[in-house]
Amino acid sequence: QVQLVESGGGLVQPGGSLRLSCAASGSILSIFRWGWYRQAPGKQRELVATTTSGGTTNYADSVKGRFTISRDNAKNTVSLQMNNLKPEDTAVYYCTAAVDSLRSWWGQGTQVTVTS
Repeated sequence: QVQLVESGGGLVQPGGSLRLSCAASGSILSIFRWGWYRQAPGKQRELVATTTSGGTTNYADSVKGRFTISRDNAKNTVSLQMNNLKPEDTAVYYCTAAVDSLRSWWGQGTQVTVTS
């Protein structure tokens, strides 16, 4: 069984920064793709950023230039550095990990609240 545990969420003022982390544990040989998604109240879950084992990264237009996704393959962890946060970034952020196209897992989510 694979488990993903997120950490680093919290309350921050507009313009501030937070760093989210996600650690995978269990029977994992290697993770092909890590991803961060978020879901704001009353909205659908949306992609924030992904990174693959080959180093390809992808970002939602709304976070480009402000968020950076990075991974540590040796530790099976992924991080999301979030800078210049805006109130519209407020959401529950979820980590996801996939070892192939058929097997993926989700974390329990961590709350990020951006407010003055």
